[in-house]
Amino acid sequence: MAKIFRPSNRESSILSRIESSKEYARRKAISNAKELLEPLSNAIAMKLIERELIETKSKNSLEEQFQYSLEMLSREDDFEIDYKTSPFRKLVPNPNIVSLYLTAFVLETLIDHKDIIDIYGSDEDIYLCIHHQVNAILPR
Repeated sequence: MAKIFRPSNRESSILSRIESSKEYARRKAISNAKELLEPLSNAIAMKLIERELIETKSKNSLEEQFQYSLEMLSREDDFEIDYKTSPFRKLVPNPNIVSLYLTAFVLETLIDHKDIIDIYGSDEDIYLCIHHQVNAILPR
C-alpha cells in the first residue's frame, strides 16, 4: 500500500507562500512590460536583428509587432498565456513569462508575417536574446 502524504500546516503555508510569490512575480512582470512597451519592443527588435536571428524588410514593422504582442500579453488571462507558451515551457528552467511569451510570439506568429524574411537560430537562442533585453529593461 502506498503511504498517504498529508502536509502539516507549516508545510502547507510555506507551499502557499511560494505559489503566491510566483504568481505575484508573474503579474508584476506583465504589468512592468506594459508600462515599458516602447523601449522594450525597440530593444528586442534591435537585438534580434543585430544578432542576425531575424531577417526583416522593416525594423519598424518588427518593433510594432512586438508592441502589439506586449499589449496582447497585458490583456490576456492566465489560461490564454499558458496556452500560448506551453510548447516552450521546458525551453529553460524557471523562464520569465514575458520572455517566454515573446519567444512563442516570434516562433509561432512572426514566422508568417509579410515583413519577416526568415528566422534563424534555435528556440533557446531566440529566448536568451529576448530574455537579456527583458532583464536589462524591466525592473526586478
